[in-house]
Amino acid sequence: MKFKTFELERNMSVWEHAVNYNLSESGVHPLALKEVLTPEELEEVSELVLYYTEANGTAELRELVAAMYPGATPDHVLITNGSAEANFLCTMALLEPGDELIYMVPNYLQIGTLAESIGVTVKPIRLRPEQNWQMDLDELNGLVNPKTKMIAVCTPNNPTGAIMSPEVMAEVRRIADEHDLYLLSDEVYRGAELSGVESPTVYSGRKKDIVNSGLSKAYRLPGLRLGWSVTDPDTIWELWTLHDYTTISLGIISDTVASKVLQPDRRKDLLGGTTEFLRNNLAILTEWIKSQNGLFSFIPPEAAAIAFPEYHLDIPSVELIEKVRDEKSVLIMPGDWFGVEKHVRIGYGTPRDFLRKGLSLMEETLASLR
Repeated sequence: MKFKTFELERNMSVWEHAVNYNLSESGVHPLALKEVLTPEELEEVSELVLYYTEANGTAELRELVAAMYPGATPDHVLITNGSAEANFLCTMALLEPGDELIYMVPNYLQIGTLAESIGVTVKPIRLRPEQNWQMDLDELNGLVNPKTKMIAVCTPNNPTGAIMSPEVMAEVRRIADEHDLYLLSDEVYRGAELSGVESPTVYSGRKKDIVNSGLSKAYRLPGLRLGWSVTDPDTIWELWTLHDYTTISLGIISDTVASKVLQPDRRKDLLGGTTEFLRNNLAILTEWIKSQNGLFSFIPPEAAAIAFPEYHLDIPSVELIEKVRDEKSVLIMPGDWFGVEKHVRIGYGTPRDFLRKGLSLMEETLASLR
């Protein structure tokens, strides 16, 4: 079995620490431990004995995660090393060669690329900018056939920051239920809504509902590598079977910190800070886009620290971001790596002066291309 190169992640890994201004990240500027833990909790963490913790996550942490999803219990939860592992487990454990996957595009293409690598037919269901990045439900209905095994969505969406509307979510659920399909929702940006109101989860308690999420984006703790899957206990067992072959368990420090961060009051305060940060920075990005004299068409994100403007230049998106990177040492991501050309993803979750400087440098290259 040969896996396709994950272009987005490979290029980020190679370049994100090599440029002066990294505007490629999709999360909000990370927090330090001392910003999320009390002095007493920091002392507690410093005294932890570094033994293997429970392979599926401690009971306390799984209970806290379960409380965020209707009807879920700790048995519905598997703790993983980031939401990326959760996505990997679901793809590799639940899909087989010959299956068909209906896959939201644009998207973080991990699941789709993995599925293609193992012989799954991937059928894109496209989000429509003319519909504010919502999918066409008639198109979705037309993609389902007897080989369809799963519908995979991402809400809030990466890279657009769009939130699936209640009407679309209801119909996606209905279709999945009618055809007995897995409905997998990547919700790692849930909690990072610009409105400050947490968007609904796709998870309804149906046996084949699956939500993958984690602490890397809305919670500003990517270095913990803390993620989870929430689904039926029988499916959790299947995912855990593969988890035994991947990372076995989470690190005890990450499990311990997560169990403190996800206490309801702490979680509320943390996400409130994320919302304030995003509102301030989106204002900077929006003003910059307006100043570009029609270079971009832009639907503002509803959530997350990412924007996905369309640009009006005669240059492919990969070539454009490479030119910006090589000339100005500014890293952004091309729409091509999310399945949509003539767009770029700009991460605006950095410190404000850093964001302003990166945008200013990028503007110089864009001006030379007009």
